[in-house]
Amino acid sequence: MTVEPREPSFERPKYFCPNCGTLAVQHWYALYYAPRGGRESTGIHRVDCEGCSDFQVWLDVGRRMVVPDRVNVPAPNEDLSDDVRADYTEAASILARSPRGSAALLRLALQKLCVQLGEKGDRINDDIKALVEKGLPVRVQQALDVLRVVGNNAVHPGQIDLRDDSATAGSLFNLVNLIAEDRITEPKRVEAMFAQLPVEARAAIEKRDTKTT
Repeated sequence: MTVEPREPSFERPKYFCPNCGTLAVQHWYALYYAPRGGRESTGIHRVDCEGCSDFQVWLDVGRRMVVPDRVNVPAPNEDLSDDVRADYTEAASILARSPRGSAALLRLALQKLCVQLGEKGDRINDDIKALVEKGLPVRVQQALDVLRVVGNNAVHPGQIDLRDDSATAGSLFNLVNLIAEDRITEPKRVEAMFAQLPVEARAAIEKRDTKTT
């Protein structure tokens, strides 16, 4: 089965809105001007999101979105929960203007992501410790801690100054997607493939792995 791409793309009729983070129909309108009674294309498109009624602006040149300014932030992983994806999208929308604010929003997204991963979400450090005890791979633990530490420095005065550091803040988005890919998307993909095995094969595997007393 072919999965329809959902990241924002030129003239795509449905994707995750860069303003609200929800998967919604996007209505495209080409803008024109009328010199001396004629009708000429401006090369600009207004796109209205059916989900939040907010708008985007795209250009024919480069087929790229210019409002909101996402500074080449990757689209959020599709398996992130709606509230995590909304924080991710809001963080992306302000990255160019406020790297510090963007990192702070990603810290909030991380706290909600920990809840999605089955933890309490009260203290990120405790949640990471619990995930490590459950066998969390080192690279994912490190990604979580980078987001935690950098996010904390964005909220409270620390050794990391993000006020003019959009590069560091921007790299955090990749870490959110890395965590989601490892902890949510990949297991789901494997489970779906396993479910497609013949019933007899799955029964034999279950019998093989059943502990005998």
